[in-house]
Amino acid sequence: MRSDSLISAGDPSLVESSRVGDAWAAIAPISDVALVDARARMRSLLESRPQPLDRSERPGHLTGSAFVVDAAAERTLMLFHTKLQIWVQPGGHADGDANLPAVALKEAEEETGIAGLRIHPIAFDLDIHRVDPPKEDAHDHYDVRFLVVAPANAVVAANHESQDQQWATEEELEALGVDSGLRRMAASGFGLARGLIGG
Repeated sequence: MRSDSLISAGDPSLVESSRVGDAWAAIAPISDVALVDARARMRSLLESRPQPLDRSERPGHLTGSAFVVDAAAERTLMLFHTKLQIWVQPGGHADGDANLPAVALKEAEEETGIAGLRIHPIAFDLDIHRVDPPKEDAHDHYDVRFLVVAPANAVVAANHESQDQQWATEEELEALGVDSGLRRMAASGFGLARGLIGG
């Protein structure tokens, strides 16, 4: 896979996989010093837990999420999560699928309703954070994050998982009260997007 590629749903590299090693393949290229600890903890999860890709695994499990940017790489799409009541990027549970780029793209498509999304299939950010959804025990999401680019004039048709949607510049994210992990992701995600699409 070329490091400068953006691919669409239906690409052969986005087929579902049950091989845990494929999840590690998405995480392994991360070399950012700030992400070394998260990378090591994710490797430990994959090596030590029986079902690291299943939402029932505790103390946590892998998730895949999408940093969705507009075609000019100027804004990102934020969703106000119905259950968690916070602004977040699209993403969700792997549900056994070790092809984490495929997970992230599928979640982005389902949660935004945007047609024609393209994904950069190499993870650029990792984040381990605690979630405490209603009617569930608190647990950790080992989130592997990918850049997703929307087409020009994208139309958002979000599903029930969010109460509101908003395109935001990097500067506008702070006013939404997003956490430090999301701000870090935005800083590197916008840079990656501009490099890939010439924004």
